[in-house]
Amino acid sequence: MITTKISSVMAILFSLAVTTAATHAAMQDDVDRAVSIIERFEEIPEKAIPPRVLRDAKGLAILTMTKAGFILSGRGGSGVIVARTEHGWSAPSAIGTGGIGVGFQAGVQVSEYVIILNTPEAVNAFSQGSNVTLGANLSAAVGPVGRSAEAGAAPRAAIYTYSRSQGIFAGVSLEGTVIATRYQANEEYYEKPVYVEDILTGKIAPPAGAKKLVEVLSKY
Repeated sequence: MITTKISSVMAILFSLAVTTAATHAAMQDDVDRAVSIIERFEEIPEKAIPPRVLRDAKGLAILTMTKAGFILSGRGGSGVIVARTEHGWSAPSAIGTGGIGVGFQAGVQVSEYVIILNTPEAVNAFSQGSNVTLGANLSAAVGPVGRSAEAGAAPRAAIYTYSRSQGIFAGVSLEGTVIATRYQANEEYYEKPVYVEDILTGKIAPPAGAKKLVEVLSKY
């Protein structure tokens, strides 16, 4: 009986986690949120992503993740990914993540993540539209932070990860996290079926709603 109840709770948590992206009003919310996240990461230079890391980045994945539970936990999140092209930053493609866990934890925590794609291979992994597991498909490392890291910011891995949770900025490990393309969100946002590769290679122009995001990133 207890096992059945635990299984049921886990199933509910997992369902909540993987459908979190769908509860966001629209992909435009994720685009607008991505702008705010980048701006917040820039507010404290001593603890921010080094500008050199951003200038050398081949792409960025920007997510908001919610984690909730008591002993058993569910987490889910949504966001966007953009890539650097010959003509500047690409239009955004919708991504999402979800999962379940076990541990002595209670309450709700909202965290913001910036994932730096340091190599063309990292961008290509996301361009295929399949699930990407950080640390498995691509090498991942906690990203350097602050001005002191600027001089030695040469990439050590295909992906750097950063987070902001409850006002605290830090490099953070997301190894094992699975990130998936949100095809329906892309289709609704661009008002037609689209390929992720076409978005990230610049074949599809950024829509008006993504103008602010492109502007914020254009300094890098």
